[in-house]
Amino acid sequence: MARTALTPIDIPASYDATGVALTWSATDPANGNYFVATGREIILIRNDDVASQTLTVSSVDDPYGRSESWTKAVAAAAYACSQLFPIIGYRQTNGQVYIDSTDADLKVCILRLP
Repeated sequence: MARTALTPIDIPASYDATGVALTWSATDPANGNYFVATGREIILIRNDDVASQTLTVSSVDDPYGRSESWTKAVAAAAYACSQLFPIIGYRQTNGQVYIDSTDADLKVCILRLP
């Protein structure tokens, strides 16, 4: 299974008044998705389905023994926002963060903080 890449959107520094346009990408429930992690990313989630759907960010063992993935159920026609995903605990050995979803009607927008 080859995961589908997601491209994070770099948020401009606070002194930049131009802002950024949000780009939503459909998730790939069959293959999963990934993005290259810096530790400064958050995930915006939009559910365009008529039923609740779930998004999961896979974890890896961290130095403190934690290995629980982050999972968010998003109600029909609703939005959600993730936590900030640090490198420790979520970045795989290949430098990527893995995302899995239950339906392609879940759309994501990866924001990278300055």
